[in-house]
Amino acid sequence: MINLKDKTIQPEEIISSLRKNIQLKDVCQSILYHQIIEQNARERGIIITAEEIQIEADRQRYAKRLVRANDTVTWLNDNLMTPEDWEAGIRDCLLTKKLADALFAKDVEKFFAENRLDFEQIIVYQIVVPYQQLAQEIFYQIEESEMSFYEAAHLYNTDERRRRECGYAGKLYRWDFQPDVAAILFRSKIGEVVTPIRIEQTSHLFLIEELISAELTSQRYEEILNRMFQTWLDSELANLLHNLSLISSPVN
Repeated sequence: MINLKDKTIQPEEIISSLRKNIQLKDVCQSILYHQIIEQNARERGIIITAEEIQIEADRQRYAKRLVRANDTVTWLNDNLMTPEDWEAGIRDCLLTKKLADALFAKDVEKFFAENRLDFEQIIVYQIVVPYQQLAQEIFYQIEESEMSFYEAAHLYNTDERRRRECGYAGKLYRWDFQPDVAAILFRSKIGEVVTPIRIEQTSHLFLIEELISAELTSQRYEEILNRMFQTWLDSELANLLHNLSLISSPVN
């Protein structure tokens, strides 16, 4: 039972709301993930100390600018948490991080070295139009210096946000594109407009502004580690559900 100001919410109401909003499966999956993490951490003797929890709590308080004790209490109340709930959540996050490190920290550098090209990025601008002929005409106009790529993107892009930002599509990895498109873009010369490419039902012009070489930064290290851990966690969950289905299936 949860009390929200003067209103009481029963557990069955929460479950009903989650089910109706197609969120119950995600919550159940999260609970099973937690059980898998707890079991594997226990088998490996991984623990979280009170000091580690306190350090992380202080870090979060600083990040959220919870300077006074009353600020922290107000924040906890707003989020329907007790101090014990908060500390338990911090413990779970730290335990997950420690387990991920124990399982995969030794493999991150090797994975990065073997897949280095996949971590290259490009800063790319894009024009998307409905017809190949129109894309070709725009390409010729840019080639003849009748207008710049950015002017054309502002005039012709079918995507409103990209039109407002003169075609800016962002800093993207190879895996953000179809393999054949990625092969073209990542070997294109910086600053040159790529010949129109037909993708599904639309035509695309690209301008590569910068190629960013792959480096194993601390952020990328965490990305790879988390991806490896999530893949393992999904596999463990699939095995758990499979084994449970075998147990619950009637024997012929």
